[in-house]
Amino acid sequence: MKYTGFIKLLGLGLLLAGLQSCSNKNVSRATGMPINDPRGGFQYNTHFQDQGFAPGLVFIEGGTFTMGDRGDDIMHEWNSMPREMHIQSFYMDETEVTNMMYLEYLDWLKRVFPQDDPKFRQIYQGALPDTLVWRSPLSYSEDLVVNYLRHPAYAEYPVVGVNWVQAVQYANWRTDRVNEMRLIRSGKLKRDAIYNESADGTFNTQTYLTDPGQVFGGNTEYIPVRKVRTKDGKEERMDVANISTGIIYPKYRLPTEAEWEYAAKADIGNRSYNRLENRNIYPWKGTATRYLGRGRNRGKELANFKMSDGDYSGLAGWSDDAADITAPVKTYPPNDFGLYDMAGNVNEWVADVYRPIIDDQQSDFNYFRGNIYTKKAFDADGNLVVITPDSIPFDTLSNGKIVYKALPGAPATKLVDEKELYLRQNFFRADNRDYMDGDIQSSRYFTEDSTTLAGDTKKRMYNAPVHRIYMDSINGQWKMVREFDRSNNRTTLIDNEVRVYKGGSWKDRAYWLQPSKRRFLPQYLSTNDIGFRCAMSRFGRKTIAKSYRRPAH
Repeated sequence: MKYTGFIKLLGLGLLLAGLQSCSNKNVSRATGMPINDPRGGFQYNTHFQDQGFAPGLVFIEGGTFTMGDRGDDIMHEWNSMPREMHIQSFYMDETEVTNMMYLEYLDWLKRVFPQDDPKFRQIYQGALPDTLVWRSPLSYSEDLVVNYLRHPAYAEYPVVGVNWVQAVQYANWRTDRVNEMRLIRSGKLKRDAIYNESADGTFNTQTYLTDPGQVFGGNTEYIPVRKVRTKDGKEERMDVANISTGIIYPKYRLPTEAEWEYAAKADIGNRSYNRLENRNIYPWKGTATRYLGRGRNRGKELANFKMSDGDYSGLAGWSDDAADITAPVKTYPPNDFGLYDMAGNVNEWVADVYRPIIDDQQSDFNYFRGNIYTKKAFDADGNLVVITPDSIPFDTLSNGKIVYKALPGAPATKLVDEKELYLRQNFFRADNRDYMDGDIQSSRYFTEDSTTLAGDTKKRMYNAPVHRIYMDSINGQWKMVREFDRSNNRTTLIDNEVRVYKGGSWKDRAYWLQPSKRRFLPQYLSTNDIGFRCAMSRFGRKTIAKSYRRPAH
């Protein structure tokens, strides 16, 4: 009996040892070799838990939904035809970007790139919202022109007057500042780094990941060092984070049109097992714009919009929507994803290039039109090319506004070339904005030589006017011809630089509050009823615990 008991205990011990070795994260399941051995070998973050929440974001669990109209198509248009789409999980800003959030960006630009230096003057000027959008020939709004952006009374109001290009630049800047602070809190950067940035040395996420020795203009004093054991003893190396550490957040960006509409419809609130109990017209339950439940909010409007001619808020003393222009964010209840103002207040830019029809036959997964594939630029010696204060790339928009393309400290980029395109089956060109709709192959000239027709503006499928911008050979500066389009043969204003905006605003009727409705505007224009919010991709698991779906802040 004793001998039998001993055999059982031995077997149990061997089993437990085997299970422990199988579950040991520091032993490779492929080779059995050690992982994360302090003496060297393969190093990997085996303790990563979850991506977590970057500042301002809430979690949007992905899934299948009907993109497009759910009700009657009273306009008889093809613009919002229903189609089934699938969206991966992602994160989205809880509210629209506010004046105070945007002013933080402007303040950083002004401090780091002083205006008294001619090289930097256009950086700050190009990022400024167009406050003149508040002017109207038959309305008095001069006080809004001067005060809406900067007065503290409007701090928590959504920023407007920002064009699509400026919104993208803000998202890029926000990515770098958030990751910079994340690295500081993780001990990978010294805290005083954020207070000592200058035009000669700023933090850029992609430069840090590719060549950390070139961040801050090559000034590595803000990167801590650690002692590493080598065969010859110990040596000091920069203590940096890479992608595998899980510290670096994905980039902030504009949401795609499909993501935005999915988040606005918030079908998760109408889900019963694996079906929808009803399909909302607006981002809230029911078909009315008012709250029809019980309590003191009964009868109140659920969004900020124009109710009728001359009625932007209601009678004095009984304000229907509590705002005549925009309203502070979080004035109205959130939808079932926890997102505020997904209808009304301001329309919102999304990332997509506009086309009248969404091609779900080509793609029904994370649909997006606007892909331009680029890669980092390296010199002949294999070194990353980083933009310097003397090589800042600027762009002259079609309305004459000059904006920066990238800030000093960012890596230079270029379009992918034959090395990435040759013999590929999934994509065959770098610029896919007019893929299958707008290119020569999609037009009635598909049988003709596409190389010959490439520059023929008369045979373009979408013949929006082209603004002439040229390099002045005398002084080497970009100039543009300011002239109005007088063509009698114009068929459309669509081209590859018009972007979608959605959501309805304080000056729109309830029709535009429906998440499926879509309009477009050239990416270089701005209005007093278009703002934006940022999104971020989700890495890893599709779902997270319900108790952790919203950030603690």
